[in-house]
Amino acid sequence: MRPDMPADHATEAERLLRTAARYPEDQEALLLQAAAHLELAGDRERATTLYDQLLSSSNSPLIRSLKAANLWEYGHEAEARAIIEGLRTTTAPEAAPWEIIAETLAAHDELTLAETVATEAATHLAPEAAGQDLPHAAQSLLVTRHRIRRMLALPHDDWDTLADSLHRAEVPLDELHDPKRLWSLGSSDPAELQAEIDRLRSELGSYRTALSRPFPVAVLHWPEPELDELLTSYPELESEYPTYRAHLTDIEASLRELAAAGTPNLGIVPATVPSYEAFAASESTTPTNADLLPQYATTLAARGRATAWPPARGAACWCGSGRTYGECHGAE
Repeated sequence: MRPDMPADHATEAERLLRTAARYPEDQEALLLQAAAHLELAGDRERATTLYDQLLSSSNSPLIRSLKAANLWEYGHEAEARAIIEGLRTTTAPEAAPWEIIAETLAAHDELTLAETVATEAATHLAPEAAGQDLPHAAQSLLVTRHRIRRMLALPHDDWDTLADSLHRAEVPLDELHDPKRLWSLGSSDPAELQAEIDRLRSELGSYRTALSRPFPVAVLHWPEPELDELLTSYPELESEYPTYRAHLTDIEASLRELAAAGTPNLGIVPATVPSYEAFAASESTTPTNADLLPQYATTLAARGRATAWPPARGAACWCGSGRTYGECHGAE
């Protein structure tokens, strides 16, 4: 389902809330998705109630930053600012809360403070400008910081240069973040306006799929003991998984092929036999049905089980070998 109207978002939120009640082990990820749909449906007060529910059992910086953004949108600026200041003093170790805070401040014309927050985050998360070894979320934060600094007409620094090098689209980041482009959209000349709209459509076309997808395109990874149990119980699936080594090779090859085709938001989800059996039962079919496997992967990803691919070359490989990704499946 891809909700497009407030009523659709409200319906999807209700579905996610029912699912969260059935799968308490995945409750946080499901409630976060439900809160996002409630915000899109315009029910921001109820979304904050969900954030409060999550915060009652977790002091997650991500949840706090989402709550602050939501509060500010429906008029609780003072409370939102208090949460933001609290997050700044705790130095969240992940990039996502910082980016949400910076975007929230920028959206409310607090550009100077937004730049300060993004710089604090860069200092904390990318002290040596590690480039390609940075997690995707940290790279995204640097790109957001670049845009905010362009709006403030600040000169490039090392992190801006790094953001430029991480940007892979044909249009350079400096041009994409040029404030003058926004002025074109406000022009009274219909020809200028249409030309800028056409250019933006061209640039953003490759990202439409990513923007409309709330979770990664995921590939199943059966750890070796789980794969052995799966094939012992359901030998009909041996054609899908001839050997464990072939399974690992297929995962990496499939993800590389998807990446080469421009597919964003790639991920890997760990599969287990009991979970797969339960999913098959919920779909009123048998686990021997190979067509069920991609649906199972998508459902696990929607429940927040996916790990982003590719890992940084110096990070542990996704296969669990104990070697770094660059020494294992990430080797050229």
